[in-house]
Amino acid sequence: MSVQDWVEKDYYAILGVDKTASADEIKKAYRKLARDLHPDRNQDNHAAEERFKDVSEAYDVLSDKKKRAEYDETRDMFTSGRAGGGPFRFPGGGSGTGGPGGVPFDLSDLFGQGGGSGGGVSDLFGTIFSSGGRGRPPGTGPRRGADVESEVTIGFRESVDGVTVPLRMTSEAACDACRGTGAKAGTVPRVCPTCEGTGQATRSAGRFGIAEPCRECRGRGLVVDDPCPACHGSGRGKKSRTMNVRVPAGVRDGQRIKLKGKGAPGERGGSAGDLYLTVHVTPDQVFGRSGDNLTVTVPVTFTEAALGSEIEVPTLGGSTVRLKLPAGTPNGRTMRVRGKGSTRKDGSKGDLLVTVDVQVPQRVDGRAKEVLQEFADATSGEDVRADLLARARGGAQ
Repeated sequence: MSVQDWVEKDYYAILGVDKTASADEIKKAYRKLARDLHPDRNQDNHAAEERFKDVSEAYDVLSDKKKRAEYDETRDMFTSGRAGGGPFRFPGGGSGTGGPGGVPFDLSDLFGQGGGSGGGVSDLFGTIFSSGGRGRPPGTGPRRGADVESEVTIGFRESVDGVTVPLRMTSEAACDACRGTGAKAGTVPRVCPTCEGTGQATRSAGRFGIAEPCRECRGRGLVVDDPCPACHGSGRGKKSRTMNVRVPAGVRDGQRIKLKGKGAPGERGGSAGDLYLTVHVTPDQVFGRSGDNLTVTVPVTFTEAALGSEIEVPTLGGSTVRLKLPAGTPNGRTMRVRGKGSTRKDGSKGDLLVTVDVQVPQRVDGRAKEVLQEFADATSGEDVRADLLARARGGAQ
């Protein structure tokens, strides 16, 4: 993203939040919009696809504390019509949209076509306060591909062990018809006569020489006389591809992971962007998650809990382990089975946390009833509520 993007686009409005919104409010707004606008739910809907890209771009900036601060600073500088309270102003006004005498002023003339992963205020001033040399202009060097945002839903057990999933992506790439030149087949662009192929022009501004993209070729250094009918001279087009993406073991529901180099292809030899993948995990009927540990609730009988027992406990892999219950185990007690949890980043395993659920029989008949009555008579001298009632009376005084 370039400085021009930051000045022209109101990312807060795109996400529908206030400028003072918290990180949680921004995340909540993004997730709702991303779910509604995701390409998988809006097949062949170009408007939704473009909106999804804008939402992803806005979240990428506002979810990063440093980028958000730079974005706010940049917007304050230029949308207010002055840079840091100094004398610099956009031609024709503070918004950067009108020039002297009402002549339209395009911010791209000032900021150039360079992009990649840029976006800091230094991108602008590195161009304004140039000495006017003929080095490589901002728009003609390698350009990093755009970052791409997507979502995937996997099963609970896949999230624990990791899984490779096929993902269909649509992003910008070099136009197939012209191979990125922007010129119609059988023709080639010519060197811009104004800037002699540098893509850069310098004009005097008092003591400074301001370097800016050439207005004739808009910073490309080349002029297309016969544009490619497929991309209309831009040299860019949409391309869909399916790739296998590895979701690491131990990923949590809602986690956003970065896959380096899996985003949109770069231009002019630039590196590919990154893929930011939000992972949704479907719940399991038996197991839950607590950090790197797995959880499971196991029913036990009254006699197993009272007298002690060795019970069989399931693990996520389908096998079972034996767990010893001490005599007098209360309902709700949680015990730990080492090394049977989720995979950590270092490859080690968390634990399995087993919670005991003491089951009370719904019906007691015959000999079982007689035995339980004998047990009740044998323990009738023990009042399990005595301490509770005493503390309640003491608190009432």
